[in-house]
Amino acid sequence: MSIFGVKFRALGQTNYFSGPPELRRGDHVLIEADQGLTLAEVVSGPLESLPGSEERDLPSILRQAGPAEEDTGRENATLAREATFFCRQCIRDRRLDMKLVDVEVFFDRSKLIFYFTAPARIDFRDLVKDLVREYRARIELRQIGVRHETQMVGAVGNCGMVCCCRRYLRKFAPVTIRMAKEQNLFLNPAKISGICGRLLCCLSYEQENYDHFHRNCPRLGKKYQTDRGGMKVLRANMFRNSLSVLTENNEELELSLDEWQALAPHRPEPQQGGQPKQAAKPRQGDGLLVVSVTPDTVEDPGLFDDLLPPAESGRAGEAEQPPAAGSAENREERGDAPSPPGEPGKSRRKRRRKPSQRPENG
Repeated sequence: MSIFGVKFRALGQTNYFSGPPELRRGDHVLIEADQGLTLAEVVSGPLESLPGSEERDLPSILRQAGPAEEDTGRENATLAREATFFCRQCIRDRRLDMKLVDVEVFFDRSKLIFYFTAPARIDFRDLVKDLVREYRARIELRQIGVRHETQMVGAVGNCGMVCCCRRYLRKFAPVTIRMAKEQNLFLNPAKISGICGRLLCCLSYEQENYDHFHRNCPRLGKKYQTDRGGMKVLRANMFRNSLSVLTENNEELELSLDEWQALAPHRPEPQQGGQPKQAAKPRQGDGLLVVSVTPDTVEDPGLFDDLLPPAESGRAGEAEQPPAAGSAENREERGDAPSPPGEPGKSRRKRRRKPSQRPENG
């Protein structure tokens, strides 16, 4: 048995199967897939071995397709195009907020799968009824994401090649903006985004090399003590596997990571002879004060004990109790006459006018 690469669609991904050695490129074969019997085309082979896999682990090709089975495959492709046009017309008539991407027809026409994208959940129960009445088969509507849409439709990327997801990617690896930052790329959405509008899948291809480099690379902008004196790390170049450092003599050097490690770099220890740092005093008076008072607690003398320190609380209590306006002490300080009996003391204050100094006539 030999190994062959087959495709289910013209621009689809290549899958590898084991089959008889007499098969040639361009032959149509029948394969047992998840959806049942499927027609495929041989695009590569025969191969003696496949790196990373063994022949006994690969699925087998059932047999070479005959003329009648090839005609059935062409009829199914025509039915898929007609179903696409009919489904899109139904979507427009029912004003559904969804986009039909592709239609897959099983080899025996027992099931039709309609792939679509939508911004939210769609009530397509009436649409399914229309499709069942039209084709008298099992209908499945499957919602996919924008990345899977690009994988099924295919497109040309920024590099000028067909998108990786269309050619060979089986699973989508998680891609984050941190990868673009560590690779020193310009954070321009038009440059780091793919046709689907998401971050480029190829950002994750070299991320393992960047992670390995940053693990062995010192922190940028920090000072280190080495066998040749103090040095400050300025830049790092992953492609050259080197560092740019600034010496104590203001001389810029470029060292490889091996040369940097040979200098036994280490961070300078903090000075021990300095004065101990005093504990920071709690800040007072710069926060927002919130007081909750009810009619039952408004007369409580200890209402503000928890809000103000004891000294300030005492001063506040003294300030809240000034001498009565009509008391004898207050009247003696001002020199006012005592209030007649029966009248409350008044806090009115009289202004004394200074006698005008008139010039003496000579």
